[in-house]
Amino acid sequence: MLLAAPGEVTTTFNGFDIFMILFTIVILIGVLRLLKEPKKNLFAIGFGLFSLLVFLASDAVMVMAWFS
Repeated sequence: MLLAAPGEVTTTFNGFDIFMILFTIVILIGVLRLLKEPKKNLFAIGFGLFSLLVFLASDAVMVMAWFS
């Protein structure tokens, strides 16, 4: 924010960020439970892993934006 006033505090933290982190944790728990099952559902495991990767990537971008 190059045009911000000198004394103005700008933040990139949003209330939705907490929900993104919570959803990532819920997806991680789901994938771990799927992997522990004796009878594996490969479609569910693949979909869960893909969703987890997408959420981890968006969380990484979100956290990097907090510190920039």
